[in-house]
Amino acid sequence: MKDDKWLYEISSKQSLINLNFKEIWNYRDLLFLFVKRNIVTVYKQTVIGPLWFFIQPLFTSVIFTLVFNNIAAIDTGIIPAFLFNLAGITAWNYFKVCLVSTSSTFRTNAGIFGKVYFPRFIVPLSNVISNLLKFGIQCVILIGFYIYYAVYMGKPIAPDGYVWLFPVYIILIAVLGLGIGMILSTFTTKYRDMSILISFGVQLLMYISAVPFPMAALKEKVPEYSWVIEYNPIAYLMEGFRRSVFGTDMLYFSWNSFFVIIAICIVTFLIGLAMFNRTEKTFIDTV
Repeated sequence: MKDDKWLYEISSKQSLINLNFKEIWNYRDLLFLFVKRNIVTVYKQTVIGPLWFFIQPLFTSVIFTLVFNNIAAIDTGIIPAFLFNLAGITAWNYFKVCLVSTSSTFRTNAGIFGKVYFPRFIVPLSNVISNLLKFGIQCVILIGFYIYYAVYMGKPIAPDGYVWLFPVYIILIAVLGLGIGMILSTFTTKYRDMSILISFGVQLLMYISAVPFPMAALKEKVPEYSWVIEYNPIAYLMEGFRRSVFGTDMLYFSWNSFFVIIAICIVTFLIGLAMFNRTEKTFIDTV
């Protein structure tokens, strides 16, 4: 009798670093469904709905400008302080939501994971894609204020030859956030209080990731603590993102550090993917 050919063969014996793009493509309809779910449910039954996309970065930028630039007197050079903070918060928000939403993948989707098979990686991937829409909306706000300061206020800011790195930094931010999130997801399945620790830790991480200040400002004001950001790859992503937007040498950039950060993002993602694939085989017993 001739053997039947199965469309899919589900097996627990697979390599840890396993990312089947063909299978993910076959489940693309489910991916788009998850993306739509993430966008709709976040602001469902809220008073002002998607307006939070605009309000959150604007209010945070105002607070950062008052505290760090007016009170702490942190200099942002030719870049208007509000615009500098808005750019940093826009990039940071995308990294944060990619990390936090991915870190709770198994815990929040245990019900559907235990009932039906599909590539589990689709869930964190859908988080990255859906949050990219939010990031795009906030980029529109950033561009609007950018034009206002450059054209109407006459500020000497304009993109330079490094502007082509802008989409590269977006990808790196997503990859690093996804990688760290998948690593943390292996812990949140066993320890529920890890979610609280992650939320608290991410807030602290922002202040050592060069979000509310340039890297040069910290080195100038407190040089003894400059190592905190010098060994923090996220700080280089935030600084590089701003460098691609504003085109000023005041913001640190070097090709050596750029390629090192690329390597760190890729390695972190592969480690996260290996831990994610390993956890999906046994998480249902512990979640």
